[in-house]
Amino acid sequence: MHITRYTDYSLRVLIYLAAQGDRLATIQEIADSYDISKNHLMKVVHQLNKKGYIETIRGKKGGMRLHMAPSDINVGILVRETEQDLSIVECFSSKNACKITPVCGLKSMFGEALNAFLEVLDKYTLADIIQDQHRPQLLRLLQIA
Repeated sequence: MHITRYTDYSLRVLIYLAAQGDRLATIQEIADSYDISKNHLMKVVHQLNKKGYIETIRGKKGGMRLHMAPSDINVGILVRETEQDLSIVECFSSKNACKITPVCGLKSMFGEALNAFLEVLDKYTLADIIQDQHRPQLLRLLQIA
C-alpha cells in the first residue's frame, strides 16, 4: 500500500500543529520545517480547513491551528478522506478492463489486505503520533520555538 504525497503532507501539517500546541503557524513555517513545497501545502491546508481539521485565521498575525483535539483526529479516517483512490489493483476501479476479474482471486486478497491496513490505522489518532514523551524531540526536529 502506498499513500500519496497529499496524504503524507496532510499528516505532516497536522503533526506540526499538534506538536506546537495552540500557537498559530503559517504555511511557510511548516514548509520550511519539513523542507517541502509551500505551493503543495497550500492546497493541503485548504482541504484540511474545509474538512474541519484545522482553523485558519487571515491577516497579518494570522495562521492556522488544529480545530479539534489530537485525540479526536483518527488516522484511518484522515487517510480515507485524503486518498482519492484506494484502488490497489485495476479490478478495484470502475474502469476495470482486466479480462480475468470474474475468476481471479486477487481482488478479494487485496481487498482483505486494504481493509486490514485501514483497520490498523483506525486504531490510532494524531495524539498517538505525537506522544508526549517524544514532544520535546519533535519540537527540536521541526525547529518549533
